[in-house]
Amino acid sequence: MATVVSMDTAKERVLREVRDKGVEFIRLWFTDILGQIKSFAITPEELEGALDEGMGFDGSSITGFQDIEESDMIAKPDPTTFSFLPWRPMDRPVVKMICDILNPDGTPYEGDPRYILRRTVNKAAEKGYTMYVGPELEYFYFKSDSDTGILDHGGYFDLTSLDAASDLRRETVLTLKQMGIPVEYSHHEVAPSQHEIDLRYADALNMADRAMVYRTAVKEVATRHGVYATFMPKPIFGQNGSGMHTHQSLFSGELNAFFDANDKYNLSRVGKSYIAGLLKHAKEMSSLLAQWVNSYKRLVPGYEAPVYIAWSQRNRSALVRVPMYKPGKDLATRAELRCPDPACNPYLAFAVMLAAGLKGIEEGYELPDPMEKNLYHLTDDERKELGIESLPASLGEAIAITEQSEFVREVLGDHSFERFIWIKRQEWDEFRIQVTEYELQKYLPIL
Repeated sequence: MATVVSMDTAKERVLREVRDKGVEFIRLWFTDILGQIKSFAITPEELEGALDEGMGFDGSSITGFQDIEESDMIAKPDPTTFSFLPWRPMDRPVVKMICDILNPDGTPYEGDPRYILRRTVNKAAEKGYTMYVGPELEYFYFKSDSDTGILDHGGYFDLTSLDAASDLRRETVLTLKQMGIPVEYSHHEVAPSQHEIDLRYADALNMADRAMVYRTAVKEVATRHGVYATFMPKPIFGQNGSGMHTHQSLFSGELNAFFDANDKYNLSRVGKSYIAGLLKHAKEMSSLLAQWVNSYKRLVPGYEAPVYIAWSQRNRSALVRVPMYKPGKDLATRAELRCPDPACNPYLAFAVMLAAGLKGIEEGYELPDPMEKNLYHLTDDERKELGIESLPASLGEAIAITEQSEFVREVLGDHSFERFIWIKRQEWDEFRIQVTEYELQKYLPIL
């Protein structure tokens, strides 16, 4: 379980470390509505004031933040997120902290993704629950950001000379450990040049912070070795895309609220209703869990990316998988949502997942029977007969569904909901008017 560190204790530690280690720059990180890291640096002389009152910046220049006439914002660093940046020279250390974004009067800014997650986490806490999350973020190594040349022809769990990126993965794991982020394991994934490093589970807010650090660390280590790492969901046609399968559970104190030893599936009423919430609201959440045009090139049948809204214990073609119970491992009882991809905004993704589960619990959603058949092998008529629906097939379809969702609007708040929809509609419009290489090759010779 999480160890609670007081803000005052963390602040004193930050001031001491910066002074004793000769830190020259403190980088303040936060994310825009799309989950892109924004950063600026301050000097040690400004640190104590930043910790007490925050630092001002122009919010109108940040995607999804304020309008030009209400642009003044404050970034207040969270001292519990302090760590050194191992990819910077250690003789002139640079550190980072993740910030909460505030209005000029010191109140939380409603468009801050971190605040949106914190608000949802607090709602769960009021009901006696803590959400724990263990995401599996996959990614590719390529020769450059404009060349999808692969580094290896390895496959799942390969440990041979084919896996050219073993050293990159090892250095990344060591980098994360230096930054105080526990790692469970790392391995080669199914597609060539595809990899995965799994972080040890943590509470939702800490894990969202760690996911942002993880993505940055993977890219920084790759750059140091002259290659490019990408979390693009589907960079190679005909190969598996990159997912962010998200294991999640609710704890009530030290007890796993999902576990029931007397149930056929070892799932409590809370666990079943939570999973039912994920299934019921999956379509509405899709644009936040898979938020890019490219995300829907991954969410197609046949590449281990689930598109059918069902749950199972062992069937990986289902949207939600509940790993089989092992005796004595009741704390490990969890649900694995398999549709998110690693290019999402983890703060918003975890917020809607948790909110969907809580809504299922609050309203007593009934969990349907598990689907143990391979859903890819069923016909459309067979799936229809079983009442199995599909996720949206494109970003345009996903946004149209989200736009009608009072549930998602409530989670994000009006401000972020309307800005997110507007930004994503722009992206879809930009994409749908493009003339692609596929169209030229298919139609130009015959039309």
